[in-house]
Amino acid sequence: MIFKVVLFVLVCYVLYRLFMNDRKKSADQEVKEQKKRMDTGEMVQDPICGTYVDKENAISVRNGDQVTYFCSYECRQKYLDHLEEQRKLD
Repeated sequence: MIFKVVLFVLVCYVLYRLFMNDRKKSADQEVKEQKKRMDTGEMVQDPICGTYVDKENAISVRNGDQVTYFCSYECRQKYLDHLEEQRKLD
């Protein structure tokens, strides 16, 4: 009886370690891919909150020749409000 319990615990531990190791590898792979995208210019930084977002999925605003990318509509709106305040001051 005790042998079955020890064997069951051992099998559970091995499965747990395999699962956790797989999750760690996939998380490390995602970090490497994100770093690669940032290095190649596929990722851009939101000027409001500092979050890095994929350039293709980012929300953009064109101000003359300059294109600014945002992670969300809230950040975009904060940026537009800030631009409006700057124009009023000038």
